[in-house]
Amino acid sequence: MGKRITVPFGSQHVALPEPVRFVFQTENEKIVDVDVDVGYVHRGIEKACMTKFKYLQVGYVVARVCGLCAISHTLGYVTAVERLMKVEVPKKALYLRLIVSELDRIHSHLLAMGHTAEVAGYENLFMQTFRYRELVMEILELLTGNRVQFDFAAPGGVNRDLTREVEIEIRRKLKELKEHCLWLKDVYENDFSLSLRWKGIGVVTPEMATEMNVVGPPARAAGLATDARAEFNYLPFEEVGFKLITLEGGSIYERNLLRALEVLNSIEMVENALEGLPEGEIKVSVKGVPEGEYFVRVEAPRGELFYYIKASKKMVLDRLRIRVPTFANIPVMKELFIGMDYADVPATVISFDPCLSCTAR
Repeated sequence: MGKRITVPFGSQHVALPEPVRFVFQTENEKIVDVDVDVGYVHRGIEKACMTKFKYLQVGYVVARVCGLCAISHTLGYVTAVERLMKVEVPKKALYLRLIVSELDRIHSHLLAMGHTAEVAGYENLFMQTFRYRELVMEILELLTGNRVQFDFAAPGGVNRDLTREVEIEIRRKLKELKEHCLWLKDVYENDFSLSLRWKGIGVVTPEMATEMNVVGPPARAAGLATDARAEFNYLPFEEVGFKLITLEGGSIYERNLLRALEVLNSIEMVENALEGLPEGEIKVSVKGVPEGEYFVRVEAPRGELFYYIKASKKMVLDRLRIRVPTFANIPVMKELFIGMDYADVPATVISFDPCLSCTAR
C-alpha cells in the first residue's frame, strides 16, 4: 500500500473555469477517494426573482444565471409563463428562438471542445476551436446585439427581428463555420494521438448514466437516448431536421466527438430554419397575472434544464425553482474518479463541461 496524499483540485485551478472544489485522496497517483464542494458562488437569483422582480422581468434576470446558457434559461422561464397563461406565441418567434438556441449550443459546444483539448495538452486544437467559435459569436451579435449575454426571448415572443441583410450575412458565416466544423469532426474521428489520449478514459456506462441521472452530451455519449428537444415540445425542432445523436463508449473521446456531431446538426437546423422562416409578428402582448404552477424541460447545451414556477394572481412569483444539468452530472463525475490516474482528472472534468455559475445560482 502506497502513501496516501491529499491533492486539492480547485476551487482555483488553471484547468477549471468554474469554482468547484474536488479534494482527492491518492495512492501512487491513483485516486482512492474524493470529496466535492460546489457551494462557492451563491448569488440568490431564485430568491430575487420571488421578491424583487415582477414576473415579466424575471426572464431577464434568469438570463444572468449563466452567460453561455443565457437563451436556455430565458427560454425555460418564458415557456413556463406562456404555457401557464395560455399565450399563443407567433410561429416566427418560435423559429427565431430556435435559431438563437442552436447557435448558442454551437457556441457552448465549441468552447467545451476547445477547453478539453487545452487541458489535455492539444494547444493547437484549442486555438483552432476557439478561432472557429468567434464566427458563431459574431453571428449571435448580428442577430441579438450581443456576443454572449443576450436578452432575446421574452414572454410572448422575441425582442428583435431578423432583417434581410443580417440573414444574408448569417448564411455566409454559417457556410464558413460548417467547413471548419467538418474539419474538427475529421480530427476527432481520425487523429490517432488524440484518440489514444482520450479513448477509454472517464467511461460512463449506460447503466451509470441511467442510475445516476446523467444528462446532456455525457449521457448521449454513453448511449442514452435522452434529449429534451425530442421529448418536450417547446420549439419546432422536428420541422428543421433535428437528430437525436448517440454514441457508444462513454469516454472523454465520445463526449467530444458527440459535441462535434451535434454542432453540425445545429448548423443544419439553423440553415433550415432560416430557409423556412415564417412571416408575421415576432411578439404578442402578455397581459394579466399568472395563476397556478407549471414546469418545463428544455435542452441547454450542457443537458436537460428544468424550470418550475408557481404563481397566485400576483405580479411577483410565489416560487421559482431551477434544476441545472451540471448539478445532475456531478454524482457520476465523483464516481468516475475512483481508481483513475490523477493526470486524467482535468480532461475528465472539462469533458463534462461543468457550469458552477448555473449550479450555485
